[in-house]
Amino acid sequence: MTNHTNHTNHTNLVTGATGTVGRQVVAELLRLGQPVRALTRDPATADFPDGVEVVRGDLTDPDTLTAALDGATGLHLITFGGAYFAPLETGPHIMGLAREAGVRRVTVLNGGGPTPLEDAVRGSGLPWTVLMPVEFMGNALEWAEGIRTKDEVCEPFTGRLSAMVHEGDIGAVAAVALTEDGHAGQEYLITGPEVLTLQDKVDAIAAARGREIRLVELSEAEAVERWRAEGRPQDVIDFLVEVYRDTPLEGRTVLDTVEKVTARPARTFAQWARDHADAFRA
Repeated sequence: MTNHTNHTNHTNLVTGATGTVGRQVVAELLRLGQPVRALTRDPATADFPDGVEVVRGDLTDPDTLTAALDGATGLHLITFGGAYFAPLETGPHIMGLAREAGVRRVTVLNGGGPTPLEDAVRGSGLPWTVLMPVEFMGNALEWAEGIRTKDEVCEPFTGRLSAMVHEGDIGAVAAVALTEDGHAGQEYLITGPEVLTLQDKVDAIAAARGREIRLVELSEAEAVERWRAEGRPQDVIDFLVEVYRDTPLEGRTVLDTVEKVTARPARTFAQWARDHADAFRA
């Protein structure tokens, strides 16, 4: 499926570049020796490695993208932007600019369901690839404070299962789709290499940090109360209850997408935990 010797050097514009996945797309393109341009609303605070061209722009205001798209042949898009991660309604305008700029490949990070921007990408006439990752391993960073201060993780539905994926592997799939032929029209469901329980995740972090961690089960009501106190909107709370109570099959089924597309195995949660061990140490 992949040809790792046939990269052509054309600039790839990565939007959402300071996000969890966007940074990984940037890093992977850089690793492949590809010119990469990172779009951010605030270049002064973006903090990218040498070799990354940082440009100012905002997906909620497509006219700010004109200069950023100049000379770009690859484009990575996200479907949410602005305050409170509202679904972007600017897709048709963005895709029109992309066509005018001569973009030849587009990847879009699925937002968990149909969104106006993804619809615009699919209908743009440009070769597109949709990236559909399951739960990010990076979500475990939400536990960092409780682990550092109390050596514990408090969560509801502790029996739930997840084939969670390393965000670096999402970035790797995106980079291949942006720089190689053969991925147009594909919807890539991206998972990690194993199905994990919450206890598996906690044990992996404990091993990486060198200190035990307790897993404390919250009731559904306690979890909802905590999420409300954190300021999460009701629709987000409802979504969390639904997917944690009964994780959809695709969220707990291992697929070999990462290895098929990138020619290397998907990274394990144990690897992720070792990479981020310092975040969980007091």
